Amino acid sequence: MTNLERERCKALAVEIGDFVTLTPAVFRAFCETEREIFVPFSNHAYKLDAQPISDDQWISSPLTVAKMTLALECENVDNILEIGCGSGYQAAILSKLAHRIFSVERIQNLANEAKKRFEILNIKNIHVRFDDGNFGLKSYAPYDRILLSAATNEVPKTLFNQLKIGGILVAPVGQNKQFITKFIKHSDENIEKIVLDECLFVPLLSGRA
Repeated sequence: MTNLERERCKALAVEIGDFVTLTPAVFRAFCETEREIFVPFSNHAYKLDAQPISDDQWISSPLTVAKMTLALECENVDNILEIGCGSGYQAAILSKLAHRIFSVERIQNLANEAKKRFEILNIKNIHVRFDDGNFGLKSYAPYDRILLSAATNEVPKTLFNQLKIGGILVAPVGQNKQFITKFIKHSDENIEKIVLDECLFVPLLSGRA
């Protein structure tokens, strides 16, 4: 990362901090993750706006990424499952906070592009899988945290089954209006639901594309 990119990343983190209270670790994650490589138009990379990417998908606003990350409470956890890798920016932020990130993407082109970006950035603790995210990734379960980067009316039960007891799942939930929703798995039968901020994500779809 160049000095100019570092300055821009820090300025972005400071701007995000004007809207939400960042923990020191999350602040550092934004400072250490260049954004230009994840967006198609570099002159818009550091704006607090969602950006279109390939295959009719979107990269979330940095502010939304921050809110999702904070809700996940993932600092120093062992493993995180992300459903919907997209450009890879959210996973890159998480990679600075947790030991291992497993990210499932149903669009092969996006999965391949994300892998290339992680190689360029020398990020070695993100593992991308091209597959249907509705089924999670059973081979590495259970997970400390699960993050859905796509909206759903109802979180698939399969994903809760792959979450550790005491784990947290964060997802955009809703149809007409979506809200960042935090689920805490106290037991298989007791899952606490906390509705947070309104948001806007592409829908969680079935199958591979």
